[in-house]
Amino acid sequence: MSSHVVAPSSGSAPGGSSPVFAPVPVTLTGRVVRLEPLSEVHAAGLLAAGHHEGLWRVTVQPPLLSADAVARYLEQAANQTARGDEVPFAIVSCETGAVIGSTRWMDISRAHYRVEIGGTWLTPAAQRTLANTEAKYLQLVQLFEVLGAVRVQFKTDLRNTQSQRALEKLGAIREGVLRRHMVVRDGFVRDSVYYGIADVDWPGVRRRLLERLAAGGKQQQQQPEHGDH
Repeated sequence: MSSHVVAPSSGSAPGGSSPVFAPVPVTLTGRVVRLEPLSEVHAAGLLAAGHHEGLWRVTVQPPLLSADAVARYLEQAANQTARGDEVPFAIVSCETGAVIGSTRWMDISRAHYRVEIGGTWLTPAAQRTLANTEAKYLQLVQLFEVLGAVRVQFKTDLRNTQSQRALEKLGAIREGVLRRHMVVRDGFVRDSVYYGIADVDWPGVRRRLLERLAAGGKQQQQQPEHGDH
């Protein structure tokens, strides 16, 4: 498959003369999806993509079921970006130009070259396609190869076995469970499962992801996949 376009950065790996780990908003483009810095221009698309109650069943994030909810979501994202706490993205279909979901970099530790990819959701029609795999691939290339990350982590609700399977397919390593870790929106106190990919893991994970993207592209040319995540 052709190479993915990743915007350049001035970051350097730990141990360099001027070590910098500075995740900032950037556009990342692949064959299937494009990750764009999240902004108000995505409001209508977020509402259309997120207007599915089932997406939010086990999340901390309030559901995006109204224009007001989307406005609050965007305002919070803008504030987090301005503080340097998070870098949120809209996930956009390269084929249609429609917003199909969102993801973000969070829990950013610049001193330790560590970041979490989280807050990820995809509209039902985009689930079980190449969208999630390619979105993760684009982010991991940017974080490890451009910005020089040492560790990228993920967390998910212990009850969300489908998310755990998806992370394991990416090549992320299950590292443990934090018990009674977060209160989700229905008041349930969830256990969180943590997964990680370290810089030493990245070459193997990269190879595995490229193989999945290549194989998935051939399958999708024959018969596109659809379904619930």
